[in-house]
Amino acid sequence: MSQENTSANCLNIITTSIEDGAFQKKGHSARILSPEEVERLAKDQVLVCEFKQLKLEKEAQKNWDLFYKRNSTNFFKDRHWTTREFQELKACREFADQKLTILEAGCGVGNCLFPLLEEDLNIFAYACDFSPRAVEYVKKNALYSTERCKVFQCDLTKDDLLENIPADSVDVVTLIFVLSAIHPDKMHLVLKNIYKVLKPGKCVLFRDYGVYDHAMLRFKSGSKLGENFYVRQDGTRSYFFTEEFLSQLFKAEGYEQVVNEYVQRETVNRKEDLCVPRVFLQGKFQKPFSLTGNETA
Repeated sequence: MSQENTSANCLNIITTSIEDGAFQKKGHSARILSPEEVERLAKDQVLVCEFKQLKLEKEAQKNWDLFYKRNSTNFFKDRHWTTREFQELKACREFADQKLTILEAGCGVGNCLFPLLEEDLNIFAYACDFSPRAVEYVKKNALYSTERCKVFQCDLTKDDLLENIPADSVDVVTLIFVLSAIHPDKMHLVLKNIYKVLKPGKCVLFRDYGVYDHAMLRFKSGSKLGENFYVRQDGTRSYFFTEEFLSQLFKAEGYEQVVNEYVQRETVNRKEDLCVPRVFLQGKFQKPFSLTGNETA
């Protein structure tokens, strides 16, 4: 089932489906809040003090390392949906058995990486993460092989990817639930870094939290760091994207937008008779073939 709304400036296509027992809708419209949710967000205007915000930024790596120490490899489910949602992982090949080089920026403990390597034997993957502990978990995984994967610790906001990856050598970059953990003022540095290793004409595949996601509405008073930006109890942070913000972020660093849309899912917990509204933002952004202001001849 689909519904199309056409205007002079925008084609808004809404598609709906049911996957894994959850109702799913894709489109360019943000989730509509209930009056109670509007009131709750309106009341939550007090920001965490500047001293604590600076401390959270300084200790960001330590907090993620402690997260993986507590949760080991058990917190996130393996992401077998990646190739289903991002057909680019298959469609970008010029011929069936073409070898692909990918970069998983922010690989965690390999929940996306290893399903991809299992499913596609013609992939070589670079993978990096902010947390040294997460990188060690990847290296200890039985599926890890240096013939098919190179993993390394990296702060994408300041460590040059060119120290580990040749320039213009990567066919696909996955940026999945990573950018939201980074301060909004530094997100552009990640995109600038990735740009250098991505081949011209190739894409970044993006998926992350969207504005008004259930997780955003669950934050208690005293957790707000800025607009759509919050801190969890363990000190890790999460940003919730709007379509407009994400579009501007990528375009400012020289990327061309191919796809950028909300994915809204309603998951029903039948045991508790609870409907949980999840909102994600999914996108595809291309490094252009021609030179831009971000490149030098």
